[in-house]
Amino acid sequence: MNGLSIEEFASKLASKDAVPGGGGASALVGALGAALASMVGNLTVGKPRYAAVEEDVRKLTVRANAAREKLLALIAEDARAFEPLSKAYGIPRDDPDRESVMEAALRRASEPPLEMMRVCAEVVEILSGLIDKGSVLAVSDVGVGAALAGAAMKGASLNVFINTGLMKDAAFAAALNAEADRLLEENISKADSLCAETARRVRR
Repeated sequence: MNGLSIEEFASKLASKDAVPGGGGASALVGALGAALASMVGNLTVGKPRYAAVEEDVRKLTVRANAAREKLLALIAEDARAFEPLSKAYGIPRDDPDRESVMEAALRRASEPPLEMMRVCAEVVEILSGLIDKGSVLAVSDVGVGAALAGAAMKGASLNVFINTGLMKDAAFAAALNAEADRLLEENISKADSLCAETARRVRR
């Protein structure tokens, strides 16, 4: 979060500053989901009860750590990608270069949130592996992680769609929308199922 504390990030998010915005917030939420996956792994590795799956859990934890780092880095990347778009909005409408500059900026601004969606899809996959192999004492954290990863993916998708909706290149916009739609279709139901299964296991 560029060295900001949670309190500072939330305060800046609440301000009228253009960044961080919904993209940065989505990346942070996804990173927290990945962090919970890591926690479940760390609570499992080394316990005799889970010796048979320890190597699998160790690998899942490594992947979760990498996903968390990627998502945290995407907070800053999203802010950097928005800067050219913010400047493009200020170009006079009668400027002959405005359309091409705007199109390039929209493409650039779409990259971080789409990458967030890809990484969050991996977080969901990791959590799917942990729900049965991770410590039963941390199963609720699998569900929370899935809820956060799903929310982050939905949030990031909105940041893709707001940019593609303004693009002049309809084919390029459609391709980005198609990938975002596919990621949502393939992973939101998985995240919801993990939450539902977690609730089934922890409720009495």
